[in-house]
Amino acid sequence: MHIAIADIRAASEAALLAHGAGAFQAAEVAKAVARAEETGNIICGLYYLESYCTQLASGRVEGTVEPEISKPKQGVVRADARFGFAQPAFARALSQAVAAARDVGVATLTVAHAHTCTSLGYFTEQIAAEGLIAIGFTNASAIVAAPGGTAPVLGTNPIAMTIPGDDGPLMHADFSTSAVALGKITMAKAAGEKIPLGWAVDAEGQPTTDPEAAIKGALVSAAGPKGWAFGLLVEVMAAGLTGSVNSLDVKGLKLPDGKPHDLGQTYLFIDPDAHAGRDTMTARLRRVAEVLENDGGSGRIPGVPRRHLDPVDVPDALWASVQALAGQKTAGA
Repeated sequence: MHIAIADIRAASEAALLAHGAGAFQAAEVAKAVARAEETGNIICGLYYLESYCTQLASGRVEGTVEPEISKPKQGVVRADARFGFAQPAFARALSQAVAAARDVGVATLTVAHAHTCTSLGYFTEQIAAEGLIAIGFTNASAIVAAPGGTAPVLGTNPIAMTIPGDDGPLMHADFSTSAVALGKITMAKAAGEKIPLGWAVDAEGQPTTDPEAAIKGALVSAAGPKGWAFGLLVEVMAAGLTGSVNSLDVKGLKLPDGKPHDLGQTYLFIDPDAHAGRDTMTARLRRVAEVLENDGGSGRIPGVPRRHLDPVDVPDALWASVQALAGQKTAGA
């Protein structure tokens, strides 16, 4: 069925409140869920809501905790999520980090001891909306093996980047450093579908098309050793800089109970006007875009234009689950 983004946000917020989130926390997480659906990122949208609610009820994520924001140095802002959601921690710290970047030229915001942030690009696009170049890093539970190895060592460890423009991002990219996001494999398993070769290996380190074998084995890095190196960089930025845990020490992100995720995110805020200037930056990227437009192929600047879906086609069973989580009757019932 087709569901309006406003209804997705409202139902998500109601579900989170019903399972123990505070008003501010529920509103911030629901906003992120709705935005994921709006941009077609279904893995990070309603598909994740049941996990949020289950882990609120079990106490794996603290639903009412207030993040602690500090500024240890000029150009450095730190948000301690205190084992709560990443979204409210980021929201509390955003304005201070933006101000720091405008003052110094480059600033960092670290979010420590947080629940999974799910869609990393959701945060970088907010930074870019302030006219700043944004680059983000986060880690996740270990599911990626080293090239030639079998033991999961890193998470999918995504990187996101957004370049600001006058009417929306000039570029927006959000991608795992693994060959594929884990959610695509779990969705393939749920649908009874095979996965392409090159996504994962089984427990013996052999390439597999079976999503169940992939989950019991490990994902592989995008572009082999190059992607592995980027994944390690993300591990340092997300765990090392924030003081949060290694991917190795995080159990499955959707397990209903257990220790908090305790993950970290690091964001770079760069003010183009403190360097060559925003107009120059824009001109250089548009120079590339003009060539792509005249090339006749399928090449394009990533994330341009941004998708805006409203209403969204939501599977009936998923929407019924959301309504049940929110304590509401399913539409038409």
